[in-house]
Amino acid sequence: MKAVILAAGKGTRMRELTSELPKPMLKVHGKPILEHILEGLIGTGIGEVCIITGYRADVVENYFQTGARWNAAISCVRQAVQDGTGKAPELAKQFVGSDTFLLTYGDILVRPETYQQMVTRFGEGPFSGLVTVTPGQDVTKGGINFFDEEFCLRRVVEKPTPAQVDDFRKTGWLGSDKPVWYNAGIYIFRPALFEFTARLQKSPRGEYELPDAINAMLSAGHRIAGLEIKGRWVDVRDPEVLAQLESRGS
Repeated sequence: MKAVILAAGKGTRMRELTSELPKPMLKVHGKPILEHILEGLIGTGIGEVCIITGYRADVVENYFQTGARWNAAISCVRQAVQDGTGKAPELAKQFVGSDTFLLTYGDILVRPETYQQMVTRFGEGPFSGLVTVTPGQDVTKGGINFFDEEFCLRRVVEKPTPAQVDDFRKTGWLGSDKPVWYNAGIYIFRPALFEFTARLQKSPRGEYELPDAINAMLSAGHRIAGLEIKGRWVDVRDPEVLAQLESRGS
């Protein structure tokens, strides 16, 4: 298995902290966020990693170079136009080849064992993909996932409005006693994903969105497993979250 890390964004909510650095290169306990992610992936046995860079790509490329320092093979591909999460993975299509790959955003921190749990769950059935979720987050700021009784994905809705969430409850998509599953931003895919990202149309927000490709996969009969992330899951979205991470200790 290979890995692709999406690290092209500036991270405007970080304000002046990203005036010189892309957000994934901000440090937590003395290491860039990206390095924490990389070490977790390598610890799972993933030795080939492609980083999709954009804003201040040179900072990422100069730091990681070929990956020799981590006994890994790291390559970087620059995303010239940042037009959504649906098209960014396509930049790694040649890197991926015919291999399965783990896909993660470059600002999501989890415990290293989470990646192994993903690999194990993915191996439990004939799946074309795997999505991770976490409860207790505001789904209007991310994505909401719906699962069947085997915890396989039925549908994902990106950034639903509060009215949509209410409608999900009224129509039975959300049970009153069931968790609301927030998309955790870490996936596993077979290369079949690229058949669907290639057909994407821009969403009403003017972006190509990965959830649209995932829903198209489901409509075409692909099975996508779900996995709840247990323990740490942190979206390093703003300076306040970064400060909290620093104050907690390693």
